[in-house]
Amino acid sequence: MELRVDRERCISAGMCVWTAPEVFDQDTGDGRVVLLNRTPAPEQGPVVREAAQVCPSGAITLVPGD
Repeated sequence: MELRVDRERCISAGMCVWTAPEVFDQDTGDGRVVLLNRTPAPEQGPVVREAAQVCPSGAITLVPGD
């Protein structure tokens, strides 16, 4: 799985960071999402999917792997 984030779409809610802090962070300047790991390990899949689902702006996209 590969992750993509749309920083322009992000509203700085921080739900992704609360859900998967090992994969997402927030920019200290504007509060928008920062992707720490574009290709998380398979065992991180459930929390990454949850983070994408709880994002109020839909700024996180999951791209299935091969």
